[in-house]
Amino acid sequence: MNSYWLTAAVLLITVLLWQAVSMAGIFPSFALPSPVAVWQSFVEILRSGYGGQSLISDILISCFRIAIGFVGAVLIGVPIGLLMSRNKVVFDIIDPLLQFVRPVPPLAYIPLLVVWFGIGELPKAILILVGTIPVIIIGTMSGVKSTPGLRIAVARTLGASNAQIFRKIVLPSALPEIFTAMRVGIGVAWTCLVAAELIAASSGLGWLVQFAGQALQVGVVIVGIVIIGLIGYGMELVIRKIENLVVPWRGHN
Repeated sequence: MNSYWLTAAVLLITVLLWQAVSMAGIFPSFALPSPVAVWQSFVEILRSGYGGQSLISDILISCFRIAIGFVGAVLIGVPIGLLMSRNKVVFDIIDPLLQFVRPVPPLAYIPLLVVWFGIGELPKAILILVGTIPVIIIGTMSGVKSTPGLRIAVARTLGASNAQIFRKIVLPSALPEIFTAMRVGIGVAWTCLVAAELIAASSGLGWLVQFAGQALQVGVVIVGIVIIGLIGYGMELVIRKIENLVVPWRGHN
């Protein structure tokens, strides 16, 4: 409970400092609107929408895109990571591709995806998947490698099969790292989504930020940024709760 009060206090102090800076006139009001002005912008776009789109639809569209791309990255990345950590041939085949894709920023893929797939939902999901999957794969491999060798040796001594060792020892040992990778990956997924929506979309929170920025509606831009941050944080909290249920021996986060 103390941590919640501390978080609330930090947020309150941040808003008060923001209000003080805006009142002091350090920046022009159009460049740094006050918290009250941003709240008014939020109420207005919540009521009337912005750019022909309602705020709720922008939120739902972005969350749908994140769900498709992120879940796809987890469903594909975890098995690949497990295979790479257990099979050297698979590792040698995939690792060069993984190391090639990993350092390339998501923005670099957008022109290609737009040319290949247009500006529909598929290129956005692919961009999220491509940007997130290296994090999931590397986290999964790290989890498998962190499995204590003594546990495996004892299990073999007791006559456990390879399948039993994997199911009872390797996978439970890897789960904490997998969930950590998922928590990092959800932030990467939002980065990829916003990058895609800035360039190749006509809806979504990233598009809202870009469209409002072009019109110098900084209050709306801040509203979009805050909503993205809150939803991303909420998704990360959901992953933490699932982790606490699935991996209770790790302790609460």
